[in-house]
Amino acid sequence: MKARTRGLLGVSLLVAAGVALLFVLSGCGSSSSQSGASTGPVSTTFTYDTYTQVMVGWDPSTSYSNEIIAMSNMYETLTRYNPATEKVDPLLATSWTSSPNGLTWTFKLRPNVYFHTGRLMTAEAVKEAIERTIKLNQGASYIWSAVKTIDTPSQDTVVFHLKYPAPLDLNASADYAAYIFDTKASGSEPLAKWFDAGHDAGTGPYTVQTWNSGQETELVLKTFPKYWGGWSGTHYQRVVFRVVPQDTTAAQLITSGQVSFVEQMSPSLWASMKGNSHVQVIDKPSWQNLFALMNCKSGPLANLTVRRAISYAIDYNGIVAALKGAAVRSSGVIPAGLWGHFDDLPNYNYDSAKAAQLLKSVGYGPGQKPMKLLLTLTQGDSNEQLVASIIKSDLAPLNITLTVQPLAWPTQWAKARSSNLAQRQDITLMYWWPDYADPYSWFINLFHSESSPYYNLCYYSNPQLDKMMSQAESDASTNRAQAVALYRQMQITLLDQAPALFLYTQNNQYVVLKSVGNLEVNPAYPNVIFVYNLKPLPA
Repeated sequence: MKARTRGLLGVSLLVAAGVALLFVLSGCGSSSSQSGASTGPVSTTFTYDTYTQVMVGWDPSTSYSNEIIAMSNMYETLTRYNPATEKVDPLLATSWTSSPNGLTWTFKLRPNVYFHTGRLMTAEAVKEAIERTIKLNQGASYIWSAVKTIDTPSQDTVVFHLKYPAPLDLNASADYAAYIFDTKASGSEPLAKWFDAGHDAGTGPYTVQTWNSGQETELVLKTFPKYWGGWSGTHYQRVVFRVVPQDTTAAQLITSGQVSFVEQMSPSLWASMKGNSHVQVIDKPSWQNLFALMNCKSGPLANLTVRRAISYAIDYNGIVAALKGAAVRSSGVIPAGLWGHFDDLPNYNYDSAKAAQLLKSVGYGPGQKPMKLLLTLTQGDSNEQLVASIIKSDLAPLNITLTVQPLAWPTQWAKARSSNLAQRQDITLMYWWPDYADPYSWFINLFHSESSPYYNLCYYSNPQLDKMMSQAESDASTNRAQAVALYRQMQITLLDQAPALFLYTQNNQYVVLKSVGNLEVNPAYPNVIFVYNLKPLPA
């Protein structure tokens, strides 16, 4: 799910030559400027350049990976988080209320909304979609864990009765597991099988036109004519998702106008694009952070003193500096800009002498018993590769040999989840971002006790912390101040127990054609471009 990969970095000599290239939008529908002036064509296709498989999963109930960038244009949720107001806005629901105790939530639905199957969205259809997601209990379905029952007193009213208080208006805006869809889309065929064949059943502005798994042009979406938002004015008519592993190739494609948006490229290559008059370079904070999850279950890192020593051994500021603007230093688990973040936590700072002292106390370190560790990372992610090389260099003077093993994300994840403890890694690098605008996503996924690991790939278990997580989720809707205090204490606990290295928070560095207007970046929906909201401009 939370893995992002881009091909190996290249030194860019592309921009100077690329500026001279003609801006021809290959394969894109276009029309003349409405004014008739010679301002160039207006493309009606938005092409999203990404660097790894897009449609990892198709089922809106269980989806939990990179497909978010496409599915957020096919599916919609009851609400959508607004980072400017730090509240949620109406989407498929036009209004909502909650009881004083936070146990009953009533949502009024938008009228005349149709699924891509042609079926009218009703309260009963919303209930069926959410209940299916709860029943399958996969992906981010935990966002509905507070729901006890759902009533539909009228065609446009959905009432949720909760087991404990929860911020359901916020949960309903989640980037996974909150999609509303037509559960009857497949007819007599099993719905999961129907989805996996490349179908969608959402209410969003775009629907599937073609899907070619494993191909460079993997997915093409087309407009849904009956979209409730309408199609008056200028909108993109097609959305193309193109998989380009090499960032130097991506730079060539956007310089020549063959793609509209590049999700990621190396910091130096991104910086070089600032001189190109045909593109916009966008630099925006994200809520994605990179962790080095340490094996608390077996091997040398099962020892708390060793984990603390490793935490002191890393040059965090050096990592951030090496990434040249693509990263900012983390403080605890929760990134800046999201409630629950604190700048004054007892974070680890680079102190090689302290690390050596701690290692010596348990028989490791310079002049002591050598230590061998295995670190896995996502193959092709140049930023992770750079981080791993710095960690390896930082550990070497401490008599620690770090072997770095790049793996395809599915292989990396499978290795980390192996039931054979001997097959697991000592450290694995993994990105995380929230499932909705709330700190709970990091804690319930990465650090809650699990009998079989899913995303808790540090295998950390702390029953007291588990209880604090549950309390914080409940307090988020009824006593935010108390929830904030709990998240502070939980982060202090994790820093003390050191199950992970909190390396950095990613700074998004996008490249976009100048002809793409109205582009906004919402950190609650990482790397998602809501294409319907864009305005195509003359090239």
